[in-house]
Amino acid sequence: MPTTREETHFGYENIPLEEKQGRVDDVFHSVARRYDLMNDLMSGGLHRPWKDALVTAVNPPKSDRAFRLLDLAGGTGDVAFRVVDAGGDGTRVTVCDINAEMLAVGRERAEKRGYDHAVTFEQGNAEELPYADKTFDCVTIAFGIRNVPRIERALAEVYRVLKTGGRFLCLEFSAVDVPGLDKIYELYSFNVIPRVGQAVTGDREAYQYLVESIRKFPKPRRFAAMIEAAGFRRVSFTQMTGGVVALHSGWKL
Repeated sequence: MPTTREETHFGYENIPLEEKQGRVDDVFHSVARRYDLMNDLMSGGLHRPWKDALVTAVNPPKSDRAFRLLDLAGGTGDVAFRVVDAGGDGTRVTVCDINAEMLAVGRERAEKRGYDHAVTFEQGNAEELPYADKTFDCVTIAFGIRNVPRIERALAEVYRVLKTGGRFLCLEFSAVDVPGLDKIYELYSFNVIPRVGQAVTGDREAYQYLVESIRKFPKPRRFAAMIEAAGFRRVSFTQMTGGVVALHSGWKL
């Protein structure tokens, strides 16, 4: 009998599961150098307070007490630098990203801005993290989980590498829940963002995918259930900006 290949989505396109990572890699190779600029343009700068909320939830110690954070899919270093700024001398961040181009941007920025003593950039797959059990005090991922082909596997890996008592925080686009705003957001997403992506990065298709991937991502309650299924407890989420994004939290107890 013929073998049925497992499928997943790449935006609105159904593709073989094994092809998704390569397709996602191509997207971020294309936009790496303008990625943070596009975040400003697409969100009107709102990604900054959203990330500030994430860092506030991380709450790194202000002392020289050792605090190890793993930031997944954060290749350009944007979240990592914010955590270091918020923490004390004992705060150390490992950025793990599968995309070499994004990591190259992050390393350059860390060296120029003087973060290279506190932030380490390593290439790795969220589904098979290259770290020992119970290594990190906190694991974060901002706007990256929806690009992982096997989200359940990545959540299991996050749980594995967290210390007992550690926290997982995930900032991700969500479902707009304000009447009227939902229609405006839909029009803006599909009519403006791909055009801005074309103008700034020269790659309209990459931003068409990113917009579609937001729509395919599980709604907040369903994603919270996935986090619980991975073993986390005290799972919660907070929606911001009318539901444009949600900050998810879970503890390893």
